[in-house]
Amino acid sequence: MTTVGVRRGATGLTLLGLAGLVGLYWLSFFWVSTEATQGVVQRIFYVHVPAAWTAFLAIGISALCSAVYLWLRDDRLDRAAMCAAEGGIVFATIVLTTGPLWGRIAWGTYWTWEPRLTLTLLLWFIFAGYFMVRSATDDPDKGKRYAAVVAIVGALDIPFIHLSVIWFRSLHPQPVVAKPEGPTLPGDMLTTLMFGLGTFTILFFGFFLFRYALEGLRAEADLRARRSAA
Repeated sequence: MTTVGVRRGATGLTLLGLAGLVGLYWLSFFWVSTEATQGVVQRIFYVHVPAAWTAFLAIGISALCSAVYLWLRDDRLDRAAMCAAEGGIVFATIVLTTGPLWGRIAWGTYWTWEPRLTLTLLLWFIFAGYFMVRSATDDPDKGKRYAAVVAIVGALDIPFIHLSVIWFRSLHPQPVVAKPEGPTLPGDMLTTLMFGLGTFTILFFGFFLFRYALEGLRAEADLRARRSAA
């Protein structure tokens, strides 16, 4: 696909995602029923959980592209890994912002060093380190390889984040959707959550394609500059 085609796809996905975001907010505030125990504050669930899913998806894509990059040494894969990692850290930041806001009402504190929170914060720092590692050496190719390893190692934290509420004592509740016997959420809550997951996923891919197209243009400009200098 050409750069122009990527940008058109990015525009379409981003506009669709933004429209979905408006719909998600309407569903969250005016349609879905209020949770009996926590009340209105529980509605942050429809942003917090989709943001977490999207962060994990983006980081998984970054790790996969990084692994294949180490094998094929194709710079397009490195660019894809970097763009996905940017999306991952943005959505992980949303998770680490909405979580404490929800926790302040539900638990009485913004932060506690319980397993899922701690492991999610660790993931954020690993991917902050990803970008530091890329520029930590004078050899760009070596920086890309080091960053690829960081992305792969960072993605290994994701299963531990998901399973931490099962393996350890945690303030977070047990899974209510991803469980062997199926979701236990009421129908309207599950519908709103699924809508949020789809919306955030579409937004991520829209932003991802925009960044990938930009990095492609930058790479082309660098290549022309090197040819002119030669």
